[in-house]
Amino acid sequence: MSNKEFSDKLKAGIELAGKRMLEEKAVRGEDLIVSSDGKTIERIPARQLL
Repeated sequence: MSNKEFSDKLKAGIELAGKRMLEEKAVRGEDLIVSSDGKTIERIPARQLL
């Protein structure tokens, strides 16, 4: 397996894990804590992000 193939598979796996986490949080009615600039912290309902 080349480095490019490994990198592509790793990226796809991370994206899939993030999507599953977001879906599970939405089912449980939980929020996601995000910071876009490293200074401001926001709580966003997971359902809103789907």
